[in-house]
Amino acid sequence: MNSAPGRLAGIGLMCVATLIFSAQDAITKQLATQLPIAQIVFVRFAAFLVFALVFAWSTSGGLALRSRVPRVQLLRCLAMCSEIALFAYGLRFLGMAEMHALFACFPLFVAALSVPLLGETVGWRRWMAVGIGFLGTLVILRPGADVFDPLALIPLVCAVIYAVYTLLTRRVSRSDSFATSLVYFGLVGTVAAGSVAVWHWQPVHGQAMWLLGALCVTSVTAHMMLIKALQLTEAVVLQPFHYLVLPWAMIIGYLLYDERLDALTVLGAAIVVGSGVYVAWREYRLGLRSKGVGS
Repeated sequence: MNSAPGRLAGIGLMCVATLIFSAQDAITKQLATQLPIAQIVFVRFAAFLVFALVFAWSTSGGLALRSRVPRVQLLRCLAMCSEIALFAYGLRFLGMAEMHALFACFPLFVAALSVPLLGETVGWRRWMAVGIGFLGTLVILRPGADVFDPLALIPLVCAVIYAVYTLLTRRVSRSDSFATSLVYFGLVGTVAAGSVAVWHWQPVHGQAMWLLGALCVTSVTAHMMLIKALQLTEAVVLQPFHYLVLPWAMIIGYLLYDERLDALTVLGAAIVVGSGVYVAWREYRLGLRSKGVGS
């Protein structure tokens, strides 16, 4: 079991990683107005592939390319590649805070989809939290109202795709090592994005070049921190801290793009986040109970 100081260090790293991920979204939002989405995604995955290969070599002494479930690995990686591309596309039209306010419901989709995809059992308390969380998304979207924007469905679709990716990652973790999953993620994403980017490639100059460099640095740095945090602290303990991306996005969006959320959107986001945190807490408690700790 991880020590208390180790857990605190892991939580601290997670908090910093969420800030870097938010900065990465701000960079992506700016790049999306200058370069094709596929080109941005390709560069991001190519940088991640280099990181994944170095990580695999340093931890397992090889490239970690052998998978026991290659088809599932391929499917999970293609899902994440499409989610990253769609999220970047959404940032062209929506604010960072608005995107993350709706994307924050992905743990609720994870809980709901874990039943048909993994055959897991979800108790009535978590189902209730899922239902309340989805009511929060309706508060944000306000379908039927004059303020409803169909583009706001983009982060919801991203949340569904990311939930599928998360569940498939759980599945492959039963058969493949963490290093193998990282290498597949970088390799499949690079090939998939590259196959599209080659048809839309544009020369990169000036500010765009610096932004692409910053995108690569933030991506690798944030993932390194996330990996270290997971080594120090259980994933279920870290899960609620993922939501720090939302306040970071609100602050960065306000400072850089003068983005503002209305009161109903903030209320809806609070409902979604609260429901997601409760789902994570219930999973943590059930995990302790299965180990014979607590009641």
